[in-house]
Amino acid sequence: MKIESQKTYVALAADGLATVLTEGPAFWSLPESDIEAFGKHWLISEFSCDSDWPSWEMHPQADEFVYLLSGLADFLIEIDDAVQHIHMKAGEAVLVPKGRWHTAKIFAPSRMLFMTRGEGTQHRPALKA
Repeated sequence: MKIESQKTYVALAADGLATVLTEGPAFWSLPESDIEAFGKHWLISEFSCDSDWPSWEMHPQADEFVYLLSGLADFLIEIDDAVQHIHMKAGEAVLVPKGRWHTAKIFAPSRMLFMTRGEGTQHRPALKA
């Protein structure tokens, strides 16, 4: 099955089965109960980013793997009351530990591939610097 990665998400269950989520980015606008139905699955998604993320996010149940497909970005991860800046260029990845708030600063239009479990994901606004 061919999948358009920017329009379609894939949820990988612990039993090895995959579910194609044709809603793509609209997945996040579904009722919370629909989103939580896939909370224990590994969600694979791709996003294009032309500007800094407007919020921080945190995944309390699992680490997140982020692969920068193209572009230039800094990943910011809160660790022990400090913010770690990880500079990334195309072809590099970062592993965000579970339970850590993180966001991204974009220096060139970027495409990122994400893999994480969505269960309990939280967001908070990013403060403008």
